[in-house]
Amino acid sequence: MEKWLERISGKELKFFSIFSMVLLVMAAVAAGTPAGLAEGIWRIIVSRDALITDYFELAGYGAAFLNAALVMGISIFFIVAEKIPFTGLTVAALFMNAGYGLWGKNPVNILPVILGTALYAKIHRTKLNRYIYTALFGTCLAPLITELVFLFPFGRAANLFLAAAIGIAIGFILPPLSIHTASMHMGYNLFNIGFSGGILAFIMVSLLRAFGMESDSVMIWKSGQNVRIGVFLFLYFALTILLGFLMSGKKAGGLKGIMKHPGRTVTDFVLMDGVGPTLMNMGLIGIFCEIYIVLTGGDFSGPVVGAILAVFGFSAFGVHIKNYLPVLAGVYISTLFTIFSPDTPGIQLAAVFSAGLSPIAGQFGPLAGMIAGFLHAAVVMCTGQMYGGLNLYNNGFSAGWVAVIMVPATESFMKYWRGRKSEREKEK
Repeated sequence: MEKWLERISGKELKFFSIFSMVLLVMAAVAAGTPAGLAEGIWRIIVSRDALITDYFELAGYGAAFLNAALVMGISIFFIVAEKIPFTGLTVAALFMNAGYGLWGKNPVNILPVILGTALYAKIHRTKLNRYIYTALFGTCLAPLITELVFLFPFGRAANLFLAAAIGIAIGFILPPLSIHTASMHMGYNLFNIGFSGGILAFIMVSLLRAFGMESDSVMIWKSGQNVRIGVFLFLYFALTILLGFLMSGKKAGGLKGIMKHPGRTVTDFVLMDGVGPTLMNMGLIGIFCEIYIVLTGGDFSGPVVGAILAVFGFSAFGVHIKNYLPVLAGVYISTLFTIFSPDTPGIQLAAVFSAGLSPIAGQFGPLAGMIAGFLHAAVVMCTGQMYGGLNLYNNGFSAGWVAVIMVPATESFMKYWRGRKSEREKEK
């Protein structure tokens, strides 16, 4: 094992990402026949992808896993082709796309956005590698491209052309827009592209409605806790922890360093603390999310498994147990006082994706984190209607607004509290 680790030194995350993609392919082959996989992939490509479209239910486990592997494979291809180093942000982007390959993204509808961002880079006389993360995360609006094929009143060929053109335009707009949205929440929403994508989707859907083209949300959801899925996930996360432990010289002390970071963007655990501790943190967060879903009676649906994989990836870029737990607790506490229960599909996703607000707990403390989680659970159940479910990162959009409201208010309160404390100390 030590010789193998020495051989891949410096390329650990690259091989880990490829290994994870291969595991998805193996899971697909184990769950379906070649004919069934081909039929399922075709069904995924030609069906609507608006929230919430569970590929486990729509096309079967095998096709869903294969689709996730293909989406992740395309993402890896662009990372390697653009010679991007595998850092924590890279891992976050790859596993975000892998996760959403189970509900909303496919190899066809993600390409126009990536092409649009490449066009933006070309016009600004720079390389795609400068905007590659915006391109990969920007595929959150892939369902909008698919939806336009169904909404436009022209022939199928014309609809496809127009949908692809608008997808390219979206990819062109997202780079400058995402810079502005990041300044709004000051790095306290890890899912920034979900925020900018939500704003763009709202404008697009408003225009469509003005022309009489209405997009409705979808609810296709696989209920129940598939034991095999649960066991597979647990073993995968446990293996990740083991790999990280071995890469850390069989020491777990590196996790303490990760826990000291508030998590505010940009907090890249790979660059700050190393690959080994980062992988251990990722595995722990994955198991933590899975335990939460089991204990609250949630489902191992495509969206939930995809959400766990996405947060698993972001555990290399800002999320750890110390800053995640308070926000997750806030979501759960909200279910004790509101009309929603922990096993409501939207709340299950809100709980897992509340990780996007982890920097608030990391910076301002557990109480602020719980308030953020409570607010997030309420906001996220309403925002999807604004754009007909066509922004896959609905939780990122909601988290953005929570951060925009909470951060300045919290900073103002803390400034006042410190001032009062200082005055009391002077009086003494």
